[in-house]
Amino acid sequence: MSRERLYRIGLPIASVTVFLIIWSVYVHSAEVSAFVLPPPEKILVALSQMITEPKLWHHARITATEAISGFLIATFIGVGLGFTMARFPPVEWAAKPFIVCLQLIPKIALAPLFILWFGFGLESKIVIAAALSFFPVFSNSLVAFKSVEPGDKDVLTMLQAKSWQRFTLLELPSALPVILAGAEVAVVLAMIGAIVGEFIGGNEGLGYLAVAYLQDLAVAELFGTIVILTLVGLVLYGLISQLRAWLTPWHVSNKKA
Repeated sequence: MSRERLYRIGLPIASVTVFLIIWSVYVHSAEVSAFVLPPPEKILVALSQMITEPKLWHHARITATEAISGFLIATFIGVGLGFTMARFPPVEWAAKPFIVCLQLIPKIALAPLFILWFGFGLESKIVIAAALSFFPVFSNSLVAFKSVEPGDKDVLTMLQAKSWQRFTLLELPSALPVILAGAEVAVVLAMIGAIVGEFIGGNEGLGYLAVAYLQDLAVAELFGTIVILTLVGLVLYGLISQLRAWLTPWHVSNKKA
């Protein structure tokens, strides 16, 4: 194993370990109540018990389904709209002000309306997740498609390439690194949107489970749920990051220093 790879693996583990030790020492030395901030070892015990319960995996599956569905919807609409606006400037002139104004509205404030319109089931959480994750994909897609090198476009024009050839051979490969960078941000926001929806009007999912533990004053289990939420979000982010490395290995951001 190279020294760089050893550092990449060892340093994060070391930093997290030091953080947990400081946390534990502080809680015990300052005699902080477990109802305010339980020690890490108590959270670990609660977490080890929680992962053996089928209901945890059911709630985790619901939250992941909501986040992934919302993210996919936002990605499909965002990339399609970004490409259309980049290809046809009048569409951008007409639609972009509305999109920007909608983006300026706090989506969290609209969450109760989404639940009112789409009900208390999965649909409302998916819509909230899509609303929160839409703009990073859209804005990155618009910039990426508009940033395709004019010289490359001229070459394909000289070769009399068809529209689908221009898209598959030039526009999409050129835009993909920037689009996927936006997708990394969007998938995290989709996770947040799903959780917010469950907080406000959910009867299942990890957000609902966290509220239930809070009402029961099961603080260690509440922290355990937060850990699970973090891990689910980290997995989704890692998948998109790995997808970017697979699809754009030639890009400078994926090359080792």
